[in-house]
Order: sequence, then structure tokens, then C-alpha cells
Amino acid sequence: MQKKKLQAMRSWCRALAGVAVAAALAGCGGGGTSAPAAPGLSPAAALGEKIFKDASLSASGRMSCATCHAPAAAHAQTSDLAVQLGGPALDVAGLRAVPSLRYLATAPAFFFAKNGTPTGGFNHDGSADSLLAQAVRPFLAAHEMANGDAKTVVAKLARASYAADFRKAFGDNVLADPDAAFLAMRHALQRYQLEDTAEFAPFTSKYDAFLAGQLKLGDQELRGLALFNNPTKGNCAACHPSARGSDGSPPLFTDFTFDNLGVPRNTDIPATADPGYFDLGLCQATRPGLESRGDLCGAFKVPTLRNVATRRAFFHNGRFKTLREALRFYVMRDTNPELWYPVVNGTTDKFNDLPPAYRANVNTKEVPYNRKPGDAPALSDAEIEDVLAFLATLNDGYTP
Repeated sequence: MQKKKLQAMRSWCRALAGVAVAAALAGCGGGGTSAPAAPGLSPAAALGEKIFKDASLSASGRMSCATCHAPAAAHAQTSDLAVQLGGPALDVAGLRAVPSLRYLATAPAFFFAKNGTPTGGFNHDGSADSLLAQAVRPFLAAHEMANGDAKTVVAKLARASYAADFRKAFGDNVLADPDAAFLAMRHALQRYQLEDTAEFAPFTSKYDAFLAGQLKLGDQELRGLALFNNPTKGNCAACHPSARGSDGSPPLFTDFTFDNLGVPRNTDIPATADPGYFDLGLCQATRPGLESRGDLCGAFKVPTLRNVATRRAFFHNGRFKTLREALRFYVMRDTNPELWYPVVNGTTDKFNDLPPAYRANVNTKEVPYNRKPGDAPALSDAEIEDVLAFLATLNDGYTP
């Protein structure tokens, strides 16, 4: 019986994985944009939406996926906290700021490009290769929904109002097997994010209307776009491409690579009270081979800039609370390091959120990071305002 059960489980998982992979390929092919959603959601996707919004699946009974990935905030956090609080009593601090889930389905699985550049993956450190894998940690992690194991999650799901629908979609006995049920839950979440493009990949910004020839951007917005693209000024498009793909697909404003920006240490994160604590990003990802890549320590995934003007915490550690402050850091990190880093015994402790051994990994060669103290920043205050005006055109939900 056990052997038959195992064979059935493997067969079911292969079929489920095949559906998920096919959907992911459909969603990422042709420039990375999601395929148009069919009218209505599939049964699996409809269940995924219920799971996404169900706080009863957490140890506290008060945290769902939507708690930290609020639809009204472009599927990101609604607060300006550097890290969110989870756990059974919602008093356990996390370690990183919450990324937006918008356009996340367009990300490829992690790989090294031909030139050796690490690319793709999910989470700030690229540690997951799919939406299916990415959904594991939020349910189990002690600082999030805090269930501990699949059995605990599935026991909660079995009491949900939609448990009968779940059994109908995935089999009458699915809830009797925690591993199979947890996989099915995550598959449903993946289907929801892939199918509901109106929620997760709407491409309804003012900039999309501009690219479609439906309107003209204002003078300040156009100046900001020019500065954004200019390789000697903002140089933002080097990592956040603003042009359509070769197939005409709308830009995603990320090249899915990783960069080390030397973001200042954020003492609002409780873990930083330990002077030996460092979040090293990519080289700490649970991926074989990366633990020996010291050159990748401190690198984090380049996020999409779509809806960036709606964010309230910036960078992996939420160090900055406003987009204006984040842009000022970009262009004045090296011209005025004392603005961002502590001064110790008369010396600026630059790149202080990295151990000294890894500070040479920080990007100091590309514009606008190729400056020295005393140099003029790549963007003036007025030019920063122009770029801010352009970035506001990337918010979804624009109505002429």
C-alpha cells in the first residue's frame, strides 16, 4: 500500500508540476509578459485567491499573504516598516523588506548568463526558482505565518470554508496527505498569480498608454525619462530597461540581475543589534555552489520599478522610506558618503552593512556610482524631481 501511495503521489506531482511549468512558460515567453487571462479564473486559481486572502491559515489567525502583499498597495506592504511583524502573536520581526508581487511571474528561474552574470529567481536573493517554490517560506517561517510544517498548514486549510472546493479540485483524499495538499495549495497560489493578470500584471500605467501612442507625457516627465535613460546621468535603464522588448512586449523595468549597492545598515531591523549579523544576499541563498562565491556577497535582486512610486520602504533592508531619499542615495552615495553612513573617529564607515572583507564587491564603477567625495552628483536636485515625475508614470491604474 505504501509503495502504491508513493507512486500515486509521484504521478500526481509530475502532472501538477507539468501544468505549473507549462503555465510558467506561457507566462514568461515572448519577452516575459504574462499571457492574457481567460474570462474568469480556473478552479485552481480561484482557490489560490481564497488562500492568498485567508488569515486563518496563519498561527496568529491575523496574517494572510495579502497582509504583506496588499492589492491596494500594488501587492506590497502598506506600512513604512523596514520589516514586517509575524509569528503567533505578530511580534516577531522579519529580516527583509517586503517585495511587491506585481509582475513577479515574469521572472525566469535562476541561472548564470553566458558572461557569468547571476540572473533570475524569486525572493530578494533569488533563492526560489518558481512561484511554487517561493510560496513555501511564508507559510512556515517563524517570522511570517509561523506554521512550522506542512501538516499544521493543511490542518488549518481543512477547516476553511472552501475545503470542499479544494478536495473537489485536487482529489477527495488530498487533505489526508499534508505534503500533497501543501503542494496543491502552492500550485493554486501560482495559478492565481499567473492567471489574474488584471491583478498581478495589468500594464495599465500612464507610461504604457504613452508607449501605445494614446497620450503624451508632460515636459517634466519627458525630462525625467531622458535622465533615466541617459548613460551619463541617471543610467537607470542599464538595470531597469524602459524600452519595449524586441517582440513589442511592454518593458518590465528590471533585467532580473543582481547588484551590490552598499545600502547602509538599517538599525530599525532588530537583528542588526548583533554587530556580527549581516544579510549577505545572493551568496547566502540556499543554492548549491553559491556558498563559496564570496564575490556575490552583498548582491540582491534588481526589482521592477513598476509601481515604485507607491512603495513605502526601499531596498532589501527597507533603509529608505521615500523614493526621493532613495534617489538621493543613488547619486550622492559616493559624493557625500557622510550623509548615509556613520562617522567613526572622524572616518566615514562606508558600506557599513557589509563585513570589511566584502566591501570591495560594491558597485563603484557604473554611473552614478563612479564618483568621489567633492564631485558633483550625477543628478541635481531639480533633475531628481524630474526623474521622480517620470517614475510616477509607472503606477498601474492610470485613468486619462
